[in-house]
Amino acid sequence: MQEKYTIVSSEKELKEHYTKSEIIEFLHKNLEQFRDPPDEIEKAIDYAFSNAEGKGGFIVLQEMNDELVGVVVINQTGMNGYIPDNILVYIATDSGKAPLGAGAKVMQHAMDTAEGDIALHVEYHNSAKKMYEKLGFKSKYAEMRYVKNTDDKK
Repeated sequence: MQEKYTIVSSEKELKEHYTKSEIIEFLHKNLEQFRDPPDEIEKAIDYAFSNAEGKGGFIVLQEMNDELVGVVVINQTGMNGYIPDNILVYIATDSGKAPLGAGAKVMQHAMDTAEGDIALHVEYHNSAKKMYEKLGFKSKYAEMRYVKNTDDKK
């Protein structure tokens, strides 16, 4: 099985491999019960590709036998020093094409590529939580959110 990992940090680089729509569709489909609407996935990709001060990031594309089987989206926080430098926004693998352990491999490539620390949010019942712990992530805080207007939030 031929594995390939590609790091992209601009839409121009992405277009050499896939369209942005294909990546959005891949993530939306394979995030399953943890999925966000396509427009929110697109915002995270646009943020990763932004050249604005305090923004940026990258995407890791994981291919096996020339087929896309995994995607990671990392956004820079622009807050290094008091909040981790990066946040894992999305990670998804195609369970029908990717072998067991593919998620850990694509995440490791993202960890190796990122400059600085990485934070992530994971629900306690998400099976990926164990993978993150095996990769060295620690649960430092419980996240709490105040939602100002519940009609605007999904």
